[in-house]
Amino acid sequence: MERMKVFVMMAGLTALLVALGGAWQGTGGALIFFVFAAAMNFAMYWWSDRMVLRMYGAQVIAESDAPELYRLVDRLRQRAGLPMPVVAIAPSEQPNAFATGRNPEHAVVCVTAGILRLISQDELEGVLAHELAHVKLRHMLVGTIAATMAGAISMIASIARWGAIFGGFGGRDDRREGGGLELIAMAIVAPIAAMLIQFAISRQNEFQADAAGAEICGRPLSLARALQGLESYAHRIPMAVNPAAAQLAIVNPFSGKQGMGLFRLFSTHPPTEERVARLEALAASPEFKMVNA
Repeated sequence: MERMKVFVMMAGLTALLVALGGAWQGTGGALIFFVFAAAMNFAMYWWSDRMVLRMYGAQVIAESDAPELYRLVDRLRQRAGLPMPVVAIAPSEQPNAFATGRNPEHAVVCVTAGILRLISQDELEGVLAHELAHVKLRHMLVGTIAATMAGAISMIASIARWGAIFGGFGGRDDRREGGGLELIAMAIVAPIAAMLIQFAISRQNEFQADAAGAEICGRPLSLARALQGLESYAHRIPMAVNPAAAQLAIVNPFSGKQGMGLFRLFSTHPPTEERVARLEALAASPEFKMVNA
């Protein structure tokens, strides 16, 4: 299922780029942009994790750089039955975390500098278990490609906008008027498409990773407390990150800018209070108590 999502997203990006090329220079432009789309799809599959780390300004670290963090990740990944992931730290003071990579053998778990200082060890364990759950459930490739694709679509929208302003990139006169209108439409539709891609993928994945992460660490309430704390910090401490990568984080790094109402409805993350309620219900369930007795 996850691989099918990746295929659909890549096919959608290819179609979008070919349409933009066609609006620019007809068949020749469509062919040029098809080749560009193929190269971009190849790069997104193999190197999207590096692109995401760059969006967060994160650096891969060695075990000697953060031995306690490494030991904690190692213990939890063994409980999850996973290979040891690469560990990275982003310099942001906002407490947050995410996982990226194309499969469990090439996974990266990244935390911010702020999370290592501002939450308890018990809560950090819940957060890391959540991120390892994304790895176990193979959410990372879909989420990572969605993030890089959203950035690419934003770039496409910008190209289309400037192309429309300058008359369809100086295409043939008999196509300029129609091409300009198509480019204007592309500039409007592309950002909406990027938002819908992120919205459709991220919300359900977070619920699944919460439940699986609670099973990995054995303490749903630790993750619940962590989510409440991270949400509170996100309202007070800004994070400088490309918005395209926001949906990968365990809580929305732009929570402080969202507020309530319609904008929240289209958030890439489900409401934190709903996630906490589900974790509390899981902790109270007889089935969970029996398994973790």
